[in-house]
Amino acid sequence: MSLTETAHAKINLYLHVTGKRPDGYHLLDSLVVFAGAADRLTHEASEAPLSLELTGPFGQKLASEASDDNLVIRAARLLTQGMDTPLTGRLILEKNLPVASGIGGGSADAAATLRLVDRLLALGTPEARLLAIAEQLGADVPVCLLQKPTLMRGIGEQLDPAPALPPCGILLVNCGEAVSTPAIFKARNAAFSEDAILPAAWPTAAAMTDDLQRLSNDLEPPACTLCPSISIVLDAIGALPGCLLNRMSGSGATCFGLFDTAEDAEAAARRLRQEQQNDWWVWAGAVLPASDQSPA
Repeated sequence: MSLTETAHAKINLYLHVTGKRPDGYHLLDSLVVFAGAADRLTHEASEAPLSLELTGPFGQKLASEASDDNLVIRAARLLTQGMDTPLTGRLILEKNLPVASGIGGGSADAAATLRLVDRLLALGTPEARLLAIAEQLGADVPVCLLQKPTLMRGIGEQLDPAPALPPCGILLVNCGEAVSTPAIFKARNAAFSEDAILPAAWPTAAAMTDDLQRLSNDLEPPACTLCPSISIVLDAIGALPGCLLNRMSGSGATCFGLFDTAEDAEAAARRLRQEQQNDWWVWAGAVLPASDQSPA
């Protein structure tokens, strides 16, 4: 018997750094959406102690973490802490998303683990309890637990519904270079930004991107300084026909382009692969709406 959960890529359509707490944590304001690109986590039943197997195109990069330090194992143990019977079986993580890439791969995997183990053991854990556990695992884990368009503020714990989003397509591109989030925050020397003021809804992708153009990812300039390949990727995306907005997600290095439709994004991906003869990771499809988190 097996059970599977999907960990969708998280994209920050904008990301403002709005302040810094006395404990050193930065305060953020971000509109987060999810795409069909995803890791997949499967639990296979057995009597053996809980273990983790890594597969997929990026599984080998995490091989050294297939231990107690892996977020997946930590999430499973946090949720089952204090239970009389330890969790058994094999967790198989199909790692399809680039590692350390600004699209929440590890956070999405941890969140998927919480959802999967809750289903597996029929715990019926209240959402508030799951969110509290998610906060212990990382700033992006709570929003990845909800896995729907969300306004994320504070250090990631303040989650509110996003404006109603129009259907649109998205292109994701990663240059293959990992970047350090702490290093990017350290390199940032700009003033803090204000929280964005957003409408209740956007009627079209063009209207949405018009508003988003006036906002920013405050981590993009220092990331481009530390990893110049990000600028190259951004320029390549921005030059594609039909691209409405090109920007970096999170602390990078994954960048995205927004398009009117998933078909437009997929056509742009084909063109990008033809023009860029390199080993960039490229994915295109739809931005997932709030009501449907199935893979595109």
